[in-house]
Amino acid sequence: MAPENDGIAPTALRSVLVTGASTFLGGYLVARLAANPDIERVVAVDSRVPSKDLMRRMGRAEFLRLDIRRPAVARAIARYEVDTVVHNAPSIMDSVEHSAAIKELNVVGSMQMCAACQRSPSVKRLILRSTSMVYGASGADPALFAEGTPARREPKRGYGRDLIDVEGYVRGLSRRRQDIDVTILRYQSMLGPRIKTRVGSYLSMPLVPTALGYSPRLQFLHEEDALAALEHATLVRRPGTFNIAADGVVSLAQAVNRAGHIRLPVAASLVQPIIGVLRDGSLPAMRAGHEGYLTYGRVLDNTRMRTEFEFEPKYTSLETLDDFIARGRTSPVISAAAWRGFETRAAIAATALQ
Repeated sequence: MAPENDGIAPTALRSVLVTGASTFLGGYLVARLAANPDIERVVAVDSRVPSKDLMRRMGRAEFLRLDIRRPAVARAIARYEVDTVVHNAPSIMDSVEHSAAIKELNVVGSMQMCAACQRSPSVKRLILRSTSMVYGASGADPALFAEGTPARREPKRGYGRDLIDVEGYVRGLSRRRQDIDVTILRYQSMLGPRIKTRVGSYLSMPLVPTALGYSPRLQFLHEEDALAALEHATLVRRPGTFNIAADGVVSLAQAVNRAGHIRLPVAASLVQPIIGVLRDGSLPAMRAGHEGYLTYGRVLDNTRMRTEFEFEPKYTSLETLDDFIARGRTSPVISAAAWRGFETRAAIAATALQ
């Protein structure tokens, strides 16, 4: 028999506050929660106003334009007697480069949010959307990163460093307020036809610089699975830290080939500078936190996601990639038919040589 508190418990979700409401994950999560009649109140928070379409989708949710770095967030939590906070605000996938301003938003904003939750007697749950970048990426990495695996080369800067600090503040909150359940979701690289991420922009380049002599192993998470996991964490009480990633691994070479693009192998130290030269205004730089990733890749163990968090992605890594290619904004330089023809000829030649 399942524990009494397991499963969806509508009465426990009287008032939910979601930060980062102008982003894809935050805005669409608000829309889903607002459509759930078992949730009394949904409060959407962001310093930026969501698009008209996203605002329309939010329905009955109340939008507050405020900066989470300011004391106003504590007043909002008190005013709406928030019991569940979904902290989706840390920036890890926007089309802007990491900067001191972004670091302040991520770190100081999260400090302010944790302080507001600590002071509020109504808050009982906090869900943080984190990132797999906290594990770093190096040649000494294990084949799979489990939630308790320490980073072999901990990020010193960039988004990975920000989220290491943010996770520390959130765990500190759980120690100070042991009545608050904390759930940390470490998302793998996200891809999808609607969400804009650095990895998606990188794979959309017609000419893709890659590290010569390396074949990084990649793992993806579909945008719909990313959204569903965040909704699942909100509706179902599952405290703890969980990797959120799809099954399967795709090599960078395979990803570029399936997209119909052309690899440009260069020395590993030149990948970042050449991306900077080739990218246009629509492509964010793959700099801080991505150097090792484009050389060594990063793969997560998603066992606890299934057994303890009880979430099952609908898409594998390969299916996520294919959907991104089929419905996204990328255009092939070499058609899929041409690649299939090349692979067939290569297979025939390999057989003949045996």
